[in-house]
Amino acid sequence: MDLGSTALALLGLLLAAWTAGAAWLMIAAGARARGADAARRTAMRLNRLLDEAPTAALLVRSDGRLEGSERLAHWLGLDQLPQFLGELAKYPDRGLTSDQLDELTEKVRLAQKSAAPFRMAVTLPGSSRSLALRGSLADPQVSPGGAALIWVFDFSESELELSRMRKETARARSDFAALVGLIEAAPTPMWFRNADMQLQLVNKAYVAAVGAEDAQSVIDQQIELVEAVDGAIPADVAREASVTGEPIERVVSVTSVDGVRRRFRVSDLPLGEEGVAGYAVDIQEQEDQARQHRAYREAQRSMLDRLSVGVAQFDGERKLTFANQPFRRLLGMRPGSGPLGTSFERMLSDARDEGRLPEVRDFPTWRKDRVDWFGEDATQEEDWPLSDGTHLSVVGQPMPDGGLALILEDRTEQLSLAANRDTLLRTRTAMLDSLFEALAVFAPDGTLQLWNHSFPETWGLEADALDSHPSVDALLDMIERNLARPRQIKGVAEVIRSATLDRKERAGRLQLADGRTIEFAGIPLPDGNGLLTTLDVTANEQAEMALRDRAEALEQADKVKTRFLANMSYEFRTPLTSIGGFAELLQAEVAGPLSDGAKEYVAAILESVARLTDQVENVLDLSQSEAGLLPIARRELSLLAFVAGVARAREDAIEAKSITLDLRGSQSLKLAADPRQLGRAIGQLLDNAIEACGENGRILVDISAHEGGARIVISDNGRGMEEAELTRALDGMRDDGGSDTTRRQGLGLPLARQLIEAHGGRFEIQSQKGVGTSVTMTLPRAS
Repeated sequence: MDLGSTALALLGLLLAAWTAGAAWLMIAAGARARGADAARRTAMRLNRLLDEAPTAALLVRSDGRLEGSERLAHWLGLDQLPQFLGELAKYPDRGLTSDQLDELTEKVRLAQKSAAPFRMAVTLPGSSRSLALRGSLADPQVSPGGAALIWVFDFSESELELSRMRKETARARSDFAALVGLIEAAPTPMWFRNADMQLQLVNKAYVAAVGAEDAQSVIDQQIELVEAVDGAIPADVAREASVTGEPIERVVSVTSVDGVRRRFRVSDLPLGEEGVAGYAVDIQEQEDQARQHRAYREAQRSMLDRLSVGVAQFDGERKLTFANQPFRRLLGMRPGSGPLGTSFERMLSDARDEGRLPEVRDFPTWRKDRVDWFGEDATQEEDWPLSDGTHLSVVGQPMPDGGLALILEDRTEQLSLAANRDTLLRTRTAMLDSLFEALAVFAPDGTLQLWNHSFPETWGLEADALDSHPSVDALLDMIERNLARPRQIKGVAEVIRSATLDRKERAGRLQLADGRTIEFAGIPLPDGNGLLTTLDVTANEQAEMALRDRAEALEQADKVKTRFLANMSYEFRTPLTSIGGFAELLQAEVAGPLSDGAKEYVAAILESVARLTDQVENVLDLSQSEAGLLPIARRELSLLAFVAGVARAREDAIEAKSITLDLRGSQSLKLAADPRQLGRAIGQLLDNAIEACGENGRILVDISAHEGGARIVISDNGRGMEEAELTRALDGMRDDGGSDTTRRQGLGLPLARQLIEAHGGRFEIQSQKGVGTSVTMTLPRAS
């Protein structure tokens, strides 16, 4: 029983203890729950504060992992924050750029190793957002593994504001520098006075105007540009402008550094409490031009007074400002009437009373139409036939100031002359119709004005086709159908154009389809028109054709003769060469020894062969030259040395007659020519000169430059020739010593002339019996 009670008591105590423990646990759990709720609410409040804060935290662990909020990811333009730092630059237009990531990675690594804080600012790609990064080593309680904690601040608005302020500051500095540069570069003097009216700033033009060294010296010495006027110095005028607050402008005379007085327009502009600015504009040229304009206007009006044409000027209010004497006379203005200032309407009324206006039914309306000329932009022209037979030509010229210049010209005499001219034209028409030639007159614009009856008949046209006075193009279209070769119509058009426009005479010839031949010519007329004269020359053409056929036959005969001479001369070479070769063999005693007489014969044969060969060569060259087939192979020659060589080849003949040969010229003179042909020409002339000279004769060879080429003169004091002998020599004829016979053997002069002319030169010869002969050869420079 006692044991049972004790057990129950212990059980009760155990239950009570368990209950107490359970109650205590429940109370402790409730306290912990309340603490957890408080901690949760605190954490939520802290998270909310971090979300609302202007900064975001980014934790970079030692392995590169990232921890941060979604707001930071949104700042970076990402949907969510990547896991590692290196993934911030894997998007081209979001996150960070490669350079920004490299810089951030380096700074984070340095902070993790040395706990050194860092700062960094980035502008995100593809966005105007700017972020400021401040990093340091994270507290161990935040991340015990040596992570880096980066606080990211969004200062885009501040950056934009700072950028705007920087731009405005830079623009203000640029504008101020430009303004200062503009003031400095201004061609007119400019200055600024402070509140005490002392010069504080001047530009270069001001310094140059006062002749100072620099702007600082002007400010230090307070050198004034403008002198005192009536006791008032420039500072007093500027003070007055500052007090009244209104700009003051005045025109004063200023003495420049070189002592010349010039007129300036000086302006003082108040700038409030800062001071007064001023500038001076040189108006000397304007005043000079104004004086010149007044003088020009007076001279112009004086000149208008001397014209035969009436001229009057009205101002914008239609008041008379000037009228010369012819104008007053033509409108019948009496002395004392029509003074300056008279209205345009009143002047017309007075002229009507004097009978100097056309007679019209409604004069007020007519006058109003003339008043409207003042508002027109174009020049107005009309004729005023007066009752007394006078005819006035009127021109109304609007002026830029709204006025009007009225010009009157008496054309009565001109109309009378025009009537007389019409009479003369009718007389001329009748005279043209009676001429044998076909004539037509064209105006400068190409219109057919006048023609005679022979003109359409000659060209095969209908007379009625010209009644409409067609243009040149229409007339040529009608004529073209009647031509044997329609393309020749261009020649007719060119002749008409030359006569009417170019004022030159030109002629032409064509054949019509009916077989007739027409000669035409264009002749400019004094009145500016062009005359086309036409003549049927069919009969003359037939006669010319017969003569032309004869000339062609003679030309063909001459060609046959030339070819015959050339071929025969060429055929002469073969036997001459054979004879010369055999004679040289005999002279060399190849066939055996020769006697003295035989040697003389052989020498005579060789001499005759040489002379005959030379003559054959002359004949061949002359015939080729006359046929235009002479070959010319040019190369550059030193003329003095070349001519000396040609003369040296004739040294034996010169010494045989004791002839003196003078060679003159410059060694530097060179010319492109064929050595063989030029040498033959000069050699022929030297041979003739040697032959013409007697014992102890004299030959002069002069070489000189002439018009880009060269001139060679060969003269001698030999026997000379008369005019008839010279003519025969130039033709290849020479006296043989008989009574009346001549033979063709002297080819030297004609051959030389042909060779010189083949080079494009000129050959001239002068000779006088008993005095000598002079040959001048002019050779041009080869093109």
